[in-house]
Amino acid sequence: MATQPLTQDLPRKRTYIGPAFVAAVAYLDPGNFATNMTAGAQYGYLLLWVIVASNLMAVVIQFLSAKLGIVSNLSLAEVIREELSPVYRFFYWVQAELVAMATDLAEFVGAALGFHLLFAIDLRVAALLTAVLSFVILGFEQKGLRHFEAVIAVLVLIIAAAFAIEVFEVHPVFRDLSAGLLPGFEGTSSIVLAAGMLGATVMPHAIYLHSDLTKRRMGHVANKMPLLRIQRFDIWGAMLIAGAVNGAMLVIAASVFYDTKY
Repeated sequence: MATQPLTQDLPRKRTYIGPAFVAAVAYLDPGNFATNMTAGAQYGYLLLWVIVASNLMAVVIQFLSAKLGIVSNLSLAEVIREELSPVYRFFYWVQAELVAMATDLAEFVGAALGFHLLFAIDLRVAALLTAVLSFVILGFEQKGLRHFEAVIAVLVLIIAAAFAIEVFEVHPVFRDLSAGLLPGFEGTSSIVLAAGMLGATVMPHAIYLHSDLTKRRMGHVANKMPLLRIQRFDIWGAMLIAGAVNGAMLVIAASVFYDTKY
């Protein structure tokens, strides 16, 4: 059966690229940095396979979230509201609020510390600067989701480029790196750390967000199949970049800190 062409209400494929890059920010937060750097410093390349497995899981989960928003024209939160009893709705609401607060706190503190370390400015000033810039970035949404997604995508690509340069600078041993793609552990602590790496990668708020973004941008389009194909491309691209950055974190830590006195 021939592939159905895009209809008039789906004029340009690139118009619908972007939601996955917003969701990918959840895969590049301080939690990922902390767990990946710790894994590399303590175990070398041993847990690199955890990052690969986590990102493959993320591709599946984020596609299901995007598919929900496109096909049903409902976000995950709206589906929970319509399908579950008040008790379960309350439980999911509390869970989402706690996850959002914990994640936002880590990202806010991480950004403030980043400004403090990079520019040697007072931590309180760095926190204020973080708050202002956060609202500036959110303000792009007032011009439309396309503008907001474009800003986020550019920032994600800048992060990816920075870590690519760092990997080049540390000269990793590729034979050892490839060995880290084989599943394995070294004791209980490595298992606990792997669980932390997985938890820092697959984030509930990214699942809620992705369904809402695709619903708001694509739920009105009648022809759903081309949108789903486009979203596969969007998600694979964004998750591969996020996975590469996470892998770069571990590789840098393994190359610089593993088996040293530091």
